[in-house]
Amino acid sequence: MSNDLCLRSATELRSLIVARKLSPVELTRAVLARAEALQPELNCFITLCGDEAIAAAREAERKVMAGEELGLLHGIPVTVKDIVNTKGVKTTFGAVPFKDNVPTEDAVAVARLRSEGAILIGKTTTPEFGSKCLTDSPLFGRTRNAWDACRSSGGSSGGAAVAVASGIAPLAIATDGGGSTRIPAACNGVVGLKQSNGVIPHSQALEVFGNQTYVTPTTRTVADTALMMQAMAGEDACDPWSIGVPVPDFIGTAASRGDLRGLRILYCLTPPGRPVSTEVAASFKASLDRLAGLGAELEEFSGDDFDIEPIWRAINHTVWRTRFAKLAAEHKNELSEAFLKQLALASEVSGVDYQEAMFARTALFRRVQSLLARGHLLAMPTLTRTALPIKQDLFGSIEIDGRHYDSVRPHWFPWTMPFNMTGHPAISLPCGFARDGLPIGLQLVGRFRADAELLRVSALFEASSGLLSRWPS
Repeated sequence: MSNDLCLRSATELRSLIVARKLSPVELTRAVLARAEALQPELNCFITLCGDEAIAAAREAERKVMAGEELGLLHGIPVTVKDIVNTKGVKTTFGAVPFKDNVPTEDAVAVARLRSEGAILIGKTTTPEFGSKCLTDSPLFGRTRNAWDACRSSGGSSGGAAVAVASGIAPLAIATDGGGSTRIPAACNGVVGLKQSNGVIPHSQALEVFGNQTYVTPTTRTVADTALMMQAMAGEDACDPWSIGVPVPDFIGTAASRGDLRGLRILYCLTPPGRPVSTEVAASFKASLDRLAGLGAELEEFSGDDFDIEPIWRAINHTVWRTRFAKLAAEHKNELSEAFLKQLALASEVSGVDYQEAMFARTALFRRVQSLLARGHLLAMPTLTRTALPIKQDLFGSIEIDGRHYDSVRPHWFPWTMPFNMTGHPAISLPCGFARDGLPIGLQLVGRFRADAELLRVSALFEASSGLLSRWPS
């Protein structure tokens, strides 16, 4: 019975709690028991909040029995990536120097989920400050893929995706600065959305005007992503891009109804010169066929001008160096070699280089806008191959169909970074499995601030794929 509860969606659990057919205490105990059982194998948590979660569940149950008004997520367990502030609960940023850091307030997104009744059960793993596409750190070791312990969980929100994929908790707060939600979502067969800029306020961004990082939802189903979006979205004075952005009916729009007739989807397998595995290419073609079967009109677009990793790196690593140079100097022996190497790379970027990268970012935004004037959405594989080996080196080569390439970032996820820079909504959806049993992801990109429409299309695709009944063993 406990495992059965853990395999239900948040949408189902919400209905059961509201109808008084499920106790929030029973649910929370089941989730915590599963977390404790799977943690030794998966290593997806830095902190579990057992006592606090049970206390919150008892209060949630009291409100149900008293007939009080219930929030949108009343009694639903949620995890939070350990880079996002949680009041009174350790937030380590995956870094040894912050292993005892306890914030005095919640991030806006966390506060909103709590205000709607969600119950925090733990903080999920992240590499130091979310700095890479693999989830490991000197603080906690490696987080393993939910489907294969010999494979990486992806990153940097690896713990969030693994917790959802393995049935520990249905909802997870993640972050995404270059693909950090969508990469682990694709690796672990879950739904990972990077919303439009400003839709969910980012209260921890130090440079809000040029910010390209996002606090995001990760779930198993599109309906659950819509549920999180409904709770997390809306303007806040801390984030100028959120001001004046309306909150649509995400839940209603994401219901799997109708078809895709009248929609044009532009697609591209890979930017020129970037490899893609045979299995990913075949899964992508099958996904396009499903979209066409739903009534969408398909048109191929050129991947020219999308090889933007150097631009992303010039901006992102410069931000990191500004934030962390002093920390690295004072705590060099406590930080990973990969983190220190990325900071060092930014020392080669001049002020002119940085500003030229910002100019290029604007040109990229206009390029995407021109494509989305021709079509309603873009489609491409989330990753060029399935999850990497558990001991993959960020600065090592990447193997795709027996051939080795010299850099992980541009060869594994060329399609995620562009939309952090442009601000368009992008979602990774499970679309199939490779012969080795590992998930493959499809990325769909919507028009700017058309997040609800992107979820509508995603829900129809999800219903057509028939993958929700498949779980890791």
